[in-house]
Amino acid sequence: MSVNRHVIPHTPLAVDFWQVRKCPHARLFFLSHMHSDHTVGLTSTWSYRPIYCSPVSAALLKLKLQVKQEWIRPLELEEPYMLPLDDIGKERLTVTLIDANHCPGSVMFLFQGYFGSILYTGDFRYAPSMLREPCLRNDIHIDLLYLDNTNCDPTRVLPTRERALEKIKEIIRSHPDHNVVIGLYSLGKESLIVSLALEFKSWVEVSAERMETLRLLGLPDVFTTDEGAGRLRLVEQTEVRYSNMQKWNQVYPTLAILPTGRPAVPYHPNVHVVPYSDHSSYQELEDFISALKPATVVPIVGTCLPDSFTALLPRKKRGDFLVPESVQSYMLKQPAVQPRHRRPPPRYKRARPTPRGVVFESLSESSEGSTNVSGASISPGRTAPEVEEVVEVVREVEKVEVEVVEEVEQEVEDEVHIVRENEGPQKHRSRFNAHQSQRSEKKSRKRKGAVKLGRHVFL
Repeated sequence: MSVNRHVIPHTPLAVDFWQVRKCPHARLFFLSHMHSDHTVGLTSTWSYRPIYCSPVSAALLKLKLQVKQEWIRPLELEEPYMLPLDDIGKERLTVTLIDANHCPGSVMFLFQGYFGSILYTGDFRYAPSMLREPCLRNDIHIDLLYLDNTNCDPTRVLPTRERALEKIKEIIRSHPDHNVVIGLYSLGKESLIVSLALEFKSWVEVSAERMETLRLLGLPDVFTTDEGAGRLRLVEQTEVRYSNMQKWNQVYPTLAILPTGRPAVPYHPNVHVVPYSDHSSYQELEDFISALKPATVVPIVGTCLPDSFTALLPRKKRGDFLVPESVQSYMLKQPAVQPRHRRPPPRYKRARPTPRGVVFESLSESSEGSTNVSGASISPGRTAPEVEEVVEVVREVEKVEVEVVEEVEQEVEDEVHIVRENEGPQKHRSRFNAHQSQRSEKKSRKRKGAVKLGRHVFL
């Protein structure tokens, strides 16, 4: 699934872009519609900046994503709104929402400000009536057009939605004894389903989750959650697959219809793919660009445009503009997202001395592919004599350690014996000091010998 989003350069505007850590200078966020490829990163935890969208998308934001009401700013269509571009009220922009003819709540955004006029189509299906909108027919010049170029293949012809609808009706009429399953996304093409329900006078069976959305949209009462109530059934597009077709046809003769503008090959004789698209066809895009005559076109999907589109643009390119200082300051201030909470640093721990000589570790911690002898790690690749020498060193070190432990135990016993003797304080102190000196000197010599043995083999 492609991700369609943009941060408009040299402005604080972001459209369908919700990964705010990647656009720290964005301050105004706009949602074109509620399809999942335009809401990546937008969740119920959104709490950074207001979201500007259509009233229908605002209701779907709360229903589908549980975004809090305090962050949603619904704007009516065809009404110009003034929004601040800085935090001192010096710079403003005008934004106007236009019906995108794509799915419920989908809109285009017309931005006007220090950057000129920018039209962001989002996903849209062009209709000539769009150019009769008051905000577009008042001799306005579009400096920058962000264009939905989903269907920009000149070799592929898409019918109008009216013709595609007639094709679907013909398929259903030719199978009068079949139930009809229609595979759609969770939002979109509702008008198609209503037309079919009215044409064939049948209830449309839907899931309880989809019914919530349909009730919110205020559509005609042709939908039901009662199983088997009608001949038509609406399912997710991914449910129309070979295994389900086999299962459905075992119960009752069933055909499936996939109304989509994407190229698809039927994998079952009862699956019918009809090119019903909510995106503009190549010819419609050409007509739109020819009528609008923008100075610059930026594709929303990918980065490439056909040469034929470029040839339609006027020779005069978009002029340069200066970003006001107040806007620059606004964009460079603290990012909209606070830094992630970091774990507190660990408590201070005494640093372990760098191991020298033999390094001892447990069996579970010894590295893979090494041989462990009495807890000592021996790297692979050594010859047999070397391994024997290592083993001898390990045994010698262990012997030294045992002797040191035995001496400490003997030392404790001697100290207890000395304390118990009935001698004067001065005589006791001198004998004890001499005893301690002898023990310390002897232990020091043996430990030095152990370190030398270790260095000889391992370093």
